[in-house]
Amino acid sequence: MRAGDYLVRLTAAAHEELKAALRRLRAHRLPTLLLQTADFALDACAETMHDVRRRLDGPPMFAVVDRLPSEAATADELLQLYWLLANLVARPVAQKLDGSVFYPVLDTGAKLKPGSGIRPTLTNVDLTFHNDNSYNETPPKYVALLCVSTALSGGKSRVMSVESVHNALLQRYPQHLERLYRPFWYDRHREHETNEVPYFSAPIFEYDGEQLHARLALNEIYGGYQLRGERMDDETSSALEAVQDVFNTPELRVELEFEPGQIQFVNNRATGHARTEFIDGERPDQMRHLERLWLRNTGARSYRG
Repeated sequence: MRAGDYLVRLTAAAHEELKAALRRLRAHRLPTLLLQTADFALDACAETMHDVRRRLDGPPMFAVVDRLPSEAATADELLQLYWLLANLVARPVAQKLDGSVFYPVLDTGAKLKPGSGIRPTLTNVDLTFHNDNSYNETPPKYVALLCVSTALSGGKSRVMSVESVHNALLQRYPQHLERLYRPFWYDRHREHETNEVPYFSAPIFEYDGEQLHARLALNEIYGGYQLRGERMDDETSSALEAVQDVFNTPELRVELEFEPGQIQFVNNRATGHARTEFIDGERPDQMRHLERLWLRNTGARSYRG
């Protein structure tokens, strides 16, 4: 795969539209969640984001937009431009039960523990390939990540096709594939009401007759079994080990150098995305900070969908 397959550059006309949008935002201040694309002249941006959507729905199933005019905008203004562009791809939806729409991806110093509600995105640990919100009935169709700043070292972004994972399993571990079409237990990260169970049941692979979908979330699956106090049988643990072995195959993944102002979009259930462990520096511009949006045009805009 070449960079041209997934890299989408904002045109000069799109940059001019974003600069004009900035001037309007400064003259007519509004909370970000109230901003509507119809209130801005964004024809060139809409054409660019249509190209992004085309790449998300067909090969390669992900795209990197290069890039927002970060040097001309404050951090809050950058989020507003990001919001407008993301809305041209699909509708942003809540990422938490409390209705939070933006979600910062950074190291808070928190430690992972099943049932704690701490998502791996709030740590600096190696995040293996996963689909966002696999532990909910209605995961987002697309995931968007704006790079605000990068770490002192590490934090490389990775993408892997779900079909590639499936085909590699079929070739190397055909005896485990059937198990992956049956339910596993997932830790819900406390995104549930107090009278509900803290785990969710779903298979890793689902085929709807036209497209293969995945719920790749190995950390959440291991956590789900711990929450239930249930020992994994050999069939289940061997199937998960086979998935991890495929994840460790360098030739099946694309590695991306994420830079400030760039936006990464992925087709959430058709690709797994990951990031390597990272170390932050002391300065703000040496601390890895992404802002995530979940996009989905179906169902309600609430977390449950």
